[in-house]
Amino acid sequence: MSATAPFDLPSWSAARQSAVEQALTRWVSVAAIANAAAGPPAALVESMRYAVLDGGKRLRPLLVLAAAEAVSAGLPAVPSLAADESALRAACAVELIHAYSLVHDDMPCMDNDVLRRGKPTVHVKFGEAGALLAGDALQALAFELLTPDETRVPASRQARLCRLLARASGCAGMAGGQAIDLASVGLALNESQLREMHRLKTGALLQASVMMGAACGTPTPAAEQALARYGDALGLAFQVVDDILDVTADSATLGKTAGKDADQNKPTYVSVLGLARAQAHAQALLAQALAALEDSGLSDTRALQGLAHMVLSRTN
Repeated sequence: MSATAPFDLPSWSAARQSAVEQALTRWVSVAAIANAAAGPPAALVESMRYAVLDGGKRLRPLLVLAAAEAVSAGLPAVPSLAADESALRAACAVELIHAYSLVHDDMPCMDNDVLRRGKPTVHVKFGEAGALLAGDALQALAFELLTPDETRVPASRQARLCRLLARASGCAGMAGGQAIDLASVGLALNESQLREMHRLKTGALLQASVMMGAACGTPTPAAEQALARYGDALGLAFQVVDDILDVTADSATLGKTAGKDADQNKPTYVSVLGLARAQAHAQALLAQALAALEDSGLSDTRALQGLAHMVLSRTN
């Protein structure tokens, strides 16, 4: 399945994180998003940039690029618009959706959090109305990035990428999962109910990141199905680890408020399974993700393997 040469995940990730950061910096700016002659209000642009730049692991963009590379032999060592515009646009679009979701989730009407990525949340810095508008604008910009002129990205690919991202972020994905989460405060969910909530709230966008990367190439049906299983297992594993870290790490390490789920009486994998069983479940999900890559028939999935291991070993 994988090439035998040692794979340097930190170097691979750093190069792609830099490319994504540069693209986001360029696109989330007055020049990139101004459609009116006067441009958008400076405060709105500032809040958007604050929400998405200079922070975060960029896991979702990395999954997009890793999957795109796995299904498209010959992509360069560092992604660029000249090399594969659709993959880089997809990577940035999914990060914009992720950033918008964090902005809205942190607001008082949702999770009411004051710390994100080690700094005050957007509503704390810019006010609730400013945060709401920043999230709205980031969501719209994500789909604008996915729909450039047809000479840059084929219309059929644009449509597929938009469909994948819209479904993962809407009522059948992230938004639906958040609605279940809010309705479940104080309730005793069983493991099946908890899994369904997190598959929507967290897992759907992570799986979509993998599938959007795959949509930038030409995978076989078997490879596409295997990547979908990989993304499903990885997305759930991410949330299990998140629940574990909420009770085992401090706020300084997490970059967000530790112990928040317990304080808000939210059901988690730790509260439902206990810490030891939750940790074992995370390892089982990692094994499922790696097994799916084995079944994919793709010649080099080292980046996807490395990202799966990173999800399990992360500390924030």
